[in-house]
Amino acid sequence: MTEYERSRTMRAQPEQVFDQAADVGRLDAWLPRALHVHAEDLPAVTVHEDRTDQDTAALLSARREQMRLEWGTREQGAYAGWLQVAGLDSGASEVTVHLSFFDASHDPGQRAVAEALDDSLRRLEEQVRGGGGERS
Repeated sequence: MTEYERSRTMRAQPEQVFDQAADVGRLDAWLPRALHVHAEDLPAVTVHEDRTDQDTAALLSARREQMRLEWGTREQGAYAGWLQVAGLDSGASEVTVHLSFFDASHDPGQRAVAEALDDSLRRLEEQVRGGGGERS
C-alpha cells in the first residue's frame, strides 16, 4: 500500500470550504483534471480517468458534521481517499487530502500524485474564493 497526503490553508470558514468541496455537481472544478465523477445513486458514483480511458465504480460519501469527504473504488478496493476540513483560530481552514493505493497498478507515482494534489487544493481554494476553479 502506498499513501500520499497534502494540506493547504485557505482563508475561508470550514463550512464554506466543505460545501464547495462536497458539491457533487462541481467536483470536476477541483479534482485532478484527468478525473471526472458522474453521480449515480449516491453514494455510488462512476469515475472516468482520462489517462486510462476507463470508468471505475466508486463510492463517495460526505459527512458535513465531520467536515469530511471519503471515497474509494467499489468492487476491487484498489484505491481510497479522504478530504478533511478543519477550522483554524484565525477564521481560516486547513484542508487535508489523503490518498491510499492498495493496488500498485492504480498508483501513478509520487511526483504525479503530489502535483495532482497540489493543483487540486489550489483549484479548490480558487473555487472557494469565487474564482470558479473551472477547467481549461
